[in-house]
Amino acid sequence: TRGYVAEGKSYNFFIVTEDGVLKTARPQYVLEGVARSTVLECAQELGVEAQECDFDVYDVYNAAEAFVSATSLCVLPVCSVNGRKLSAGVPGPISKRLQAAYSNRAGIDLVDQYLQYL
Repeated sequence: TRGYVAEGKSYNFFIVTEDGVLKTARPQYVLEGVARSTVLECAQELGVEAQECDFDVYDVYNAAEAFVSATSLCVLPVCSVNGRKLSAGVPGPISKRLQAAYSNRAGIDLVDQYLQYL
């Protein structure tokens, strides 16, 4: 990935820039799974600009929001990376909108499901 952020072992990584653009790694560097595709489709439906592009850890540290997607997680907001808080340490508005849209598609309340296993 030439030093760019790509994905984890079982999840895709997304950031939202200060100007509200959703970014995820280019397809050649990640597994183009169902969860990733669903997030991108939800973004399009919500009118959120999405880009598949290169971004690095500096971009992550300066992102307004971040989240991961996976079959088991759907959309899970990331509140810190390497100990640095993102979005004041709480899920951001675009992450929440995408999480709600994904919940509607899946027919479950994802947040409630997460909280049951804490």
